[in-house]
Amino acid sequence: MVRKMSENFSNTQYFKATTDENSLEVSQILERVYKALVEKGYNPVNQIVGYIMSGDPTYITSYNSARSLIMRAERDELIEEALTYYINSKFAGKKE
Repeated sequence: MVRKMSENFSNTQYFKATTDENSLEVSQILERVYKALVEKGYNPVNQIVGYIMSGDPTYITSYNSARSLIMRAERDELIEEALTYYINSKFAGKKE
């Protein structure tokens, strides 16, 4: 038996292979990495700063895929997210 493919080539088929993990925001990545580091008993600030400064992913635990998650974001994006959060929480609504 020979199966005949559709001969209708005028329509484009759409395939989307996104999962929740593929579309994570930088803030979500930082949150998951933070939680994994805390659960494993590490100081999350020290470990994340170590990773950002050196680029060495071994500063981040592989527990709960935290290491592969953090490598999905550029290091400058991690700094930007942390700094934006800090500035907004510290100085929002304050007038000089």
